[in-house]
Amino acid sequence: MAASVRLLVRQAIRLSHRNITVTAAGVSARPSCRCFSESAEERSTHFGFETVSEAEKAKRVYKVFENVAQKYDIMNDAMSLGIHRLWKDMLLHAMHPQPGARLLDVAGGTGDISFRFLEYVRSQRERQQRRAVRFGQTLSLQDISNSYSTIETDGPRESTAVVCDINKEMLKVGKEKAESLGITAGLSWVVGDAEELPFDDDQFDIYTIAFGIRNVTHIDQALQEALRVLKPGGRFMCLEFSKVTNPLLARLYDAYSFQIIPVLGEVIAGDWKSYQYLVESIRKFPSQEEFKSMIEDAGFYCVQYYNFTEPGWPFCSSSSVERRVWHSVRGGSSTFETNI
Repeated sequence: MAASVRLLVRQAIRLSHRNITVTAAGVSARPSCRCFSESAEERSTHFGFETVSEAEKAKRVYKVFENVAQKYDIMNDAMSLGIHRLWKDMLLHAMHPQPGARLLDVAGGTGDISFRFLEYVRSQRERQQRRAVRFGQTLSLQDISNSYSTIETDGPRESTAVVCDINKEMLKVGKEKAESLGITAGLSWVVGDAEELPFDDDQFDIYTIAFGIRNVTHIDQALQEALRVLKPGGRFMCLEFSKVTNPLLARLYDAYSFQIIPVLGEVIAGDWKSYQYLVESIRKFPSQEEFKSMIEDAGFYCVQYYNFTEPGWPFCSSSSVERRVWHSVRGGSSTFETNI
């Protein structure tokens, strides 16, 4: 209850800030930028480099991922030369989840982040058990008895991962992959919109969204939903493409993106247009600092971003892009950022 009240207060403050502007004559109110009578059919946004209505964008983004779902993982390997796997591993190491953590993996599609999460916490649990066995050898019989009674009373808390995606075809592919890998315990699949999550407040310890937030129509609304479903002290972690700061790398990346990736999409997935959109959507995504500010505006604290691909990193190549992870905490008092 207290957490919900805090969230409502933060949202009210943000809305009041957005509707006031400071002018030379003083402080004056300004009209809201979105008229309530204006429908999604009338409001415009971008779909790649095209200007479309918000309703049209939602439909077209859905169609893109419906079309590419069966070849999504193969195309990720082809486009990144397999480097996306390293970035996802690095995300998990930055996350460092502990046994008992609850993960919400939004736009989780084929389950890559959730699979890694469950494997990571399993290895952490086994490590802790080995330590406990070694430590237990020096305990008295009374201490051992007390530890068993505590376990029986409270019971071990299992880690869980919820893959939430608006696209049913992506979830279908993810479920099939989970079954083939034998991953079932602690894993669930939910159809849901990042802008209106089907979960109660304060449910999750960690929220992840990997290469999905740039496809959301209202990023600010998705961030507010992330804040709502996270427990106080929970973490929001986003893995995404962003701006390339090195001029030479930027030119090489542009050439690779627009001349090679759509061709790969046509050859491997039989879909040039979907991968043309994905390339264009990266260019429309905010810069690192802009997105950091958006996360802070949503009510998060301690926002940091890490540049995962910079010249000098062992997996940096001419075909790579600066892929970023943003990490922020619900609760806290300071805001800072770190470049890697």
